[in-house]
Amino acid sequence: MQERVPLPTRRPRPRWSYDRFQQRAAPYMFVSPFFILFLIFGLFPLGFSLFLAFHLWNPLDGLGNWQYVGWDNFKLALGAPDQFWVSLKITVWIGLLSGVPQHLIALPLAFIINQSLRKWQSGISTILFLPYITNAVAITIVFGMLYSENLGLLNYGLSLVGLGPVRWLAQPDLVPVSVAVVVFWRYVGWNVILYLSGLQAISEDVYEAATVDGASKVQKFFYITLPLLKPMMFYAFTLTIVGNMQLFEEPFIMVGQAGGSGGAALTSAMHIFNVAFRDLDMGYGSAMAWLLFVAIFVLSMINNYLFSRGGGRQ
Repeated sequence: MQERVPLPTRRPRPRWSYDRFQQRAAPYMFVSPFFILFLIFGLFPLGFSLFLAFHLWNPLDGLGNWQYVGWDNFKLALGAPDQFWVSLKITVWIGLLSGVPQHLIALPLAFIINQSLRKWQSGISTILFLPYITNAVAITIVFGMLYSENLGLLNYGLSLVGLGPVRWLAQPDLVPVSVAVVVFWRYVGWNVILYLSGLQAISEDVYEAATVDGASKVQKFFYITLPLLKPMMFYAFTLTIVGNMQLFEEPFIMVGQAGGSGGAALTSAMHIFNVAFRDLDMGYGSAMAWLLFVAIFVLSMINNYLFSRGGGRQ
């Protein structure tokens, strides 16, 4: 008599339980809002702008009414007579005028505060950090009043020494300098705070050993502080490059969307804004935005290379 072979049976499905839900599904549910928001407001705009860079589209025509033009938008932006090159040069010039003095002043000032003014470090840091957290619109309006030709405090001070009024926001050669002063004043304190945090990470034993060896404060600065502060300098320089290449608020509010007299302060971000939202040429504006991204990437890589040569990022 043949024995019966038992038929395989399905494993019963595990019952739903709150503990099981907490362990497996709940973590994904709680982190999902970030990914959903990033997809909608971060990843989708990037992809859509890259798509528009190869098309001709006016948003008033509605979605779907775009025309594929290939690389024409990029060729137009890279053409010799195009305004994009002019605005890029202006952006770099204002960035140099505001960025270089920031670090030339912030680094020694941070060193002095860390070495000689530690008792008042908290108060000084708060005062220096205030311009960074103050609203950019308010700062720009105040400086616009200071630069006023007839009622400005600067021209009033010049009149006291017998000098005539200066058209700070009307002369093409002075407009970039005036904007750069505002950017410098707003961000120099931020760089001081960055350098202070880097200086405080350096062990005091190094400075004490240098003092025993008879090193002066100047020698400590150049032979101890600068080499050990290179990682923070790399970070601060990178932030300055990225921020200055995207400069928009200060010149836009101070001299208007045209960039002032002769477009002397028309930065790349302002030019892209004008093309995309004033002229409603979204394809051309998107192409210039991606070219600006490439320019920022190249400058950041150059900065990375310069600091990596001496092992500054290790």
